[in-house]
Amino acid sequence: MIPLRDSIPSREFPFVNVILIVANFIAFFYEISLGAELERFIFQYGIVPAKIVHDISNLGSASIKDILIPFFTAIFLHGGWYHILSNMLYLWIFGDNLEDRMGHLRYLLFYLLCGFTSSLAHIITNISSPIPTIGASGAISGVLGAYFIIFPEARVLTLVPFGFFLHIAAIPAFLFLGFWFFSQTLNGLASLAIRTAMTGGVAWWAHIGGFVTGAIIGIRYRRRYRPYYGW
Repeated sequence: MIPLRDSIPSREFPFVNVILIVANFIAFFYEISLGAELERFIFQYGIVPAKIVHDISNLGSASIKDILIPFFTAIFLHGGWYHILSNMLYLWIFGDNLEDRMGHLRYLLFYLLCGFTSSLAHIITNISSPIPTIGASGAISGVLGAYFIIFPEARVLTLVPFGFFLHIAAIPAFLFLGFWFFSQTLNGLASLAIRTAMTGGVAWWAHIGGFVTGAIIGIRYRRRYRPYYGW
């Protein structure tokens, strides 16, 4: 299912959300320009669980700054056009409403916190993995989690494959995002049971960790604000 837009208009221009999207594209174009140096760059600024665990256990040889930097750089890096375009589509659709509710600065801090906790969840469930993980999907999962709590009655205009045809449907946000989280959880549990090319290429637990963080924080804003709907 591909979301196209939601039913909630923003009252203010979501400039933090736009800046985040632009920053992701700038980082992606920089990655493309690196050529043969890209692999080294990804290992340095992506989340490598085994390396981070090693550095934490040997703080004398690695500084706290060196340990923390990948937590914030990895969420601005992507592995290809589909990766970044799909992530930015979700951020564009769901992020503006959260910025509207939280305020610009709090939304930025919220986004970074969700990215941080999503990386922690990935490290805990892949503690010995030497494979670098990159992408904004963990932080964006936090956006989805908060949206799920704050705007459950909103409608998400969605492109739904139906055999050889595509159908457009207005799906309640709690169903769209609930199904998304359910699928991530199933894949995450499968990835713990068996490591395959299918389960190993996606940081399922980063998605789960980010979503749960966003949902918990979203509870506060659900109580504080009454959502409003357009369409």
